[in-house]
Amino acid sequence: MANEMFSSLPDVITAEQLASALQISKSGAYALLNHSDFPTLRVGGRKMVMKKDLLEWLNSHTNRPK
Repeated sequence: MANEMFSSLPDVITAEQLASALQISKSGAYALLNHSDFPTLRVGGRKMVMKKDLLEWLNSHTNRPK
């Protein structure tokens, strides 16, 4: 399901695109990008995330019944 939700996103996602995709504020997206366990990609001064890494991170941080 998550793959379908994010299929229209580019392979490298900016903070603005991350905020829109997750329906959070831009400052919330930057907070994620600054979090120690979030798979941040740095290009120059920009913080981004690879789509495949975002999907893996979301999957590993989703609460699921055991």
